[in-house]
Amino acid sequence: MLKVGLTGSIAVGKSFVCDEFRRLGCRVLDADRTARQVVAAGTDGLAEIKKQFGTEVIAENGELDRAKMASIIFADPEKRSLLNSIIHPRVIAAQNEWLRTTAAADPDGIAIVDAALMIESGGYRRFDKLIVVWCEAAIQLKRLMLRDNLPESSAKTRIAAQMSQDEKKGYADYLIDTSGGFESTRELVLNVYKELTSIKQA
Repeated sequence: MLKVGLTGSIAVGKSFVCDEFRRLGCRVLDADRTARQVVAAGTDGLAEIKKQFGTEVIAENGELDRAKMASIIFADPEKRSLLNSIIHPRVIAAQNEWLRTTAAADPDGIAIVDAALMIESGGYRRFDKLIVVWCEAAIQLKRLMLRDNLPESSAKTRIAAQMSQDEKKGYADYLIDTSGGFESTRELVLNVYKELTSIKQA
């Protein structure tokens, strides 16, 4: 099984790219879903967050209040690092388990793990190839403002809190630029898929 990491900064179109790889027959693990699972109500991950951040980040239904947590961590690098230290080991463990079961079920397939902080955490080293999804900075800013209903200043703060797109691109085996919209992105995904397939068959 070919193990592929997929990453990119906030609001660059990773979800659409993952959906396209899925449509082409790849097995894809969604980063957001994994991150939600490891801090779901009743998990030790959420218990640790509650211990470190207090009850103010827990919603009435017992789940993590993501909006409240985001407002805290994007304003405070130390608290962001603390949250990452809680979430990342659990996410990586869940990813590794998924890779094991996927390899057993589809040994000749392509498994893609999507994770926003894959480079920062060092998790990208576990993969045979790394795809970095990116887009032009002005487009990223506009997408984030629209997606999360944020003012420009808040969106810029969130973007600045992450490793720059240019730096991430330096780690990539393959780059997918989503700036041109859905159709051009589909074509780029297909090209990368063909490359991955040829590697797998070699």
